Amino acid sequence: MAEKEAKARIKINKLLEDAGWCFFDTAEGNANILLENNVKLTTSSLNDLGEDFEKTSNGFLDFLLLDAQGFPFIVLEAKAEDKNPLFGKEQARRYAVAQNCRFVLLSNGNIHYFWDLERGNPHVITVFPSPQTVKGYSSFKPDRQNLVTELISEDYIVATQKPDFRHNPEYKDLTSRKAFEEANKLRFLRPYQVRAVQSIQKTIKEGRDRFLFEMATGTGKTLVSAAVIKLFLRTGNARRVLFLVDRLELEDQANKAFVSYLKNDYKSYIYKENRDDWRKGEIVVSTVQTLLAKNRYKRLFRPDDFDLVISDEAHRSIGGNSRAVFEYFIGYKLGLTATPKDYLKHIDTSNLGENDPRELERRLLLDSYKTFGCENGEPTFRYSLLDGVREGFLVNPMVVDARTEITTSLLSKQGYVVNAENDEGEEVEEIYIQKDFEKTFFSENTNRLFCQSFLENALRDPISGEVGKSLIFCVSQNHAAKITQLLNVLAEGLFPGKYHSDFAIQVTSRITDAQQFTINFTNNKLSGSGNFNPLYKTSKTRVCVTVGMMTTGYDCPDILNLGLMRPIFSPTEFIQIKGRGTRKHNFTSDLIDPQLKQQVGEKSKVHFKLFDFFANCEYFEESYQYDEVLPLPKAKSRDWVGEDVYEPVPLGGYESSRQDFMAKLESSAIGPEGMKVDRMYFEKFEQTIIEHPALKEQAEAGQWTELLDYVEKNILDKPHEYFTLEKLRNAVHSDRRLGLREIVEKIFGMIPYFKSKNELLDEEFDKFDSRYLPKEEYFSYAKTVFKAYILDTEFREIVNAGEFARLNVTPYGEAFKKLTPELRRAIPEYIKDFVPLNQFIA
Repeated sequence: MAEKEAKARIKINKLLEDAGWCFFDTAEGNANILLENNVKLTTSSLNDLGEDFEKTSNGFLDFLLLDAQGFPFIVLEAKAEDKNPLFGKEQARRYAVAQNCRFVLLSNGNIHYFWDLERGNPHVITVFPSPQTVKGYSSFKPDRQNLVTELISEDYIVATQKPDFRHNPEYKDLTSRKAFEEANKLRFLRPYQVRAVQSIQKTIKEGRDRFLFEMATGTGKTLVSAAVIKLFLRTGNARRVLFLVDRLELEDQANKAFVSYLKNDYKSYIYKENRDDWRKGEIVVSTVQTLLAKNRYKRLFRPDDFDLVISDEAHRSIGGNSRAVFEYFIGYKLGLTATPKDYLKHIDTSNLGENDPRELERRLLLDSYKTFGCENGEPTFRYSLLDGVREGFLVNPMVVDARTEITTSLLSKQGYVVNAENDEGEEVEEIYIQKDFEKTFFSENTNRLFCQSFLENALRDPISGEVGKSLIFCVSQNHAAKITQLLNVLAEGLFPGKYHSDFAIQVTSRITDAQQFTINFTNNKLSGSGNFNPLYKTSKTRVCVTVGMMTTGYDCPDILNLGLMRPIFSPTEFIQIKGRGTRKHNFTSDLIDPQLKQQVGEKSKVHFKLFDFFANCEYFEESYQYDEVLPLPKAKSRDWVGEDVYEPVPLGGYESSRQDFMAKLESSAIGPEGMKVDRMYFEKFEQTIIEHPALKEQAEAGQWTELLDYVEKNILDKPHEYFTLEKLRNAVHSDRRLGLREIVEKIFGMIPYFKSKNELLDEEFDKFDSRYLPKEEYFSYAKTVFKAYILDTEFREIVNAGEFARLNVTPYGEAFKKLTPELRRAIPEYIKDFVPLNQFIA
């Protein structure tokens, strides 16, 4: 134990010094660190502590950090590395109250918590705050009671958009609130949106400062966010708000929404467009990637720059390196997600393999609930697709199972088996599964059948009778090009002279102006408008063919058809794609002539069709009740659309010329990756650990030495199962050497998944970067050298031996030469002291 305690003390001392705290008087200023009982530190007193924090009088060691006037400012409770910093939380609180301190730090050298006793709960931080940071933060005096008592009503946002609207005679004359909203382009909060904001008030009253909204796509998460932002800014509980997204298009979309909803009271900026002026606004919108680049969030921001952080697609923002950004800032945290906890409705999650994306996202989602203070699995507020349908705000899909004979074979456990010649001319048997579709397996007939079936069965526009506006999702940009061409050829046959190759348009990143295409499609002017009826405002282009551009946050209410012409392996992506069709729409409102509107009457969207060519619904929800099964079409000859459709481009794999037909076969969900025997082996070990009466209690109590010792002596290498670490590592297909503790932590749900080698390297470098913060121009070189020193034995030996003339023989020599002398010394020293190299061995 002494080694762990000594390491914790070294790390904490270093963290304090790096943050600007001083153990001893210097020419720059006085010491501002005291031991408990107000004992001023000296070199001898620091050494007299020995290696054991746990042998001090109270069972823990308190550092008392002083402000510039020498008054108690922050209590720091230090624990040994194998102790949870939260164990001494209540003792630290009592000591802080006795010293009249508002702030508490809890740390074991690796995990750190910052606690504002006036704000609620301790929360994870990645670096210790500097004296200047906390001084600025302490001058901010929020009043939680104002948050709780603020009146939230349906016109809470409208009052910001149009402050004098209540005195408007038009408002008094209109009996319909909806009519007034449309006439003035205002946004009233719906009843459930009011309840969402009020749920935060209730949670704050209970003393919590983290919240999670689980709201279906199309229910107005951005509008609710605007109301939450106004609540915090208006009541003086936030000076500035950070809104995090994970895609560029969402960044612009969110900013435009905040400008529209809150323009009269608050300013909103996109960070990357206002890097020098972002402090002038109250709302800053940014992608997580922008702040992560070169660890910009630590270089350019202080932890107290934002008092409220809102994370769109919350369970993505806390995965991997993104969590560092989210946890860096102190203050209130709100997570938004459209992914419900029970999205795997009928699947036995115990049978999901380690590499199954459903398992990974399930664990990330569960981790999201813990991160946002919802350990019981219930979000702060929930509004599901079914809630929206029941209350008349959303529509349900009509799912069309459209598997062909070939895709059914690709979906089967056996896969699609073909005989092909190898490079030596020998006939070999090759097996393809759905992941191979359009990557190493290509079938022109299958693609043609997709398009034919889609056009013959798509919902029609209720006003014009043409194919309803549609989105089709393909495997790749190459695949999207083929599908677009096929749809246009078929449309010419169905509607001669009407579209001139504008019926379908490819909307992917390689297409010029693709982003503008998505906007024009929403605004009903893509390739023109009203092609069938000049008095009807609807896009001439009927189908946008994409890969992933229009999956998240794309708002186009009049979508009537979605086509999944590719397998989907991410539950979140599946739910987002499905959500593109759930918004309601009144098609009559798109008619230009008022008399024609009256004549036609209301034509509203009652459902949309989801064409599922790869059993994605079954994959995620096992035994989905399909609303429609396409009939088997009659066989047609190869030239049924002509031989000059396009010239297929072989992709270096198998090209099928086999005629394909529509088929409906019962098929099991796609099995997880990896061999079944491996999964069963790990599951048996997992069950052995879980069923042991004492191991979970030891893990939760942080008694890892005792726990791991017991497992090694009593469970590993024993007759009957002969569990070994090597076999367990092989069973989960990790690219690095997993430790026994990490395996047990995953079994008990303490970590969501086994991090890859690269994820661990990024984490270790972030810890180093938090201490040294090299200038931005050195960041990339430092990261390259850091990783190379860990992974490349030859490079490590050269650096250790100081034989720098040999750097020319390594690919990392130039990066090393670019570093400052200080960084050249610091990187190897840090790795030797703090990074266990054995965890990176495969």
